[in-house]
Amino acid sequence: MALNHIEQGEVFAWRKKQLAKGGTSENLDWLLDFAAGISWSDLQKNHIDSRFFIYPTQSLDQVELMWNEHIEGNVPLQYLVGRCSWRNFELEITPAALIPRPETELLIDFALERVDAGNTGYWTDLGTGSGAIAIALGRALPKWQGHAVDLSNDALELARRNLQKLSPASATKCLLHCGSWWEPLKPWWGLFSLAVVNPPYIPSGLMSELDPVVRENEPHLALFGGEDGLQATKEVIDGANNALSKGGLLCIEHHHDQSDFVLELMVEAGLDNVEFEKDLEGVRRFAIARRPCLN
Repeated sequence: MALNHIEQGEVFAWRKKQLAKGGTSENLDWLLDFAAGISWSDLQKNHIDSRFFIYPTQSLDQVELMWNEHIEGNVPLQYLVGRCSWRNFELEITPAALIPRPETELLIDFALERVDAGNTGYWTDLGTGSGAIAIALGRALPKWQGHAVDLSNDALELARRNLQKLSPASATKCLLHCGSWWEPLKPWWGLFSLAVVNPPYIPSGLMSELDPVVRENEPHLALFGGEDGLQATKEVIDGANNALSKGGLLCIEHHHDQSDFVLELMVEAGLDNVEFEKDLEGVRRFAIARRPCLN
């Protein structure tokens, strides 16, 4: 049954009431859009034209319950709505996986700039979580065979659903593996022309400094990388020479202050063409290297 339309000014009054409880206008407008189908442009039209009605897909009372849970319980809006926009698609998202961050979209771009999409090959997404990276790689590299790995069975089931819904053609060419980093891929070692990795990289000592919305809800398995934040990154780099093909590319996201450490780890592991890339704020956030062609 369709909901009644919203009269002029009603949403703005409701919005003012919600913001008085706390939170940001950006988050509240995101919730209105995703939970009730009320875009910012619709709000503006409704505000200036009494003949323009808004027909929400969910009542403002229901949206208010979500907002209260976000404000009072520190629950991420993406988990409350069950969806998250990332890159050019919309993911199902649950507490089984990390909420994909915008900067990780750049990791995909830097990887794709360095491979030939027209060739065939093997790629892997280590620590796939919701499957966001796997979907992006599958869409961009349709001739390649994909392998997505995660230590959490619940995360893999989420990734499976997202792949099947958002990239059905890729889903048939992407195998999912439960295990730790390179280990479940042992039968394919030496074949991977591309590995894209967003590992847990926050030092465990910084846990108390995280926003409660993150700390109290997102899986710690996907957030924290041990005392120095580099535990998973070291494992990935240490195994790269065995798992990558000759000349194969490794692209890793890391913490904002880890660039020098990660680049040094890559050099010590014998990788070639070691370089960094910056995020949108100019921070060195990504480390990129290749397995040498001669070993």
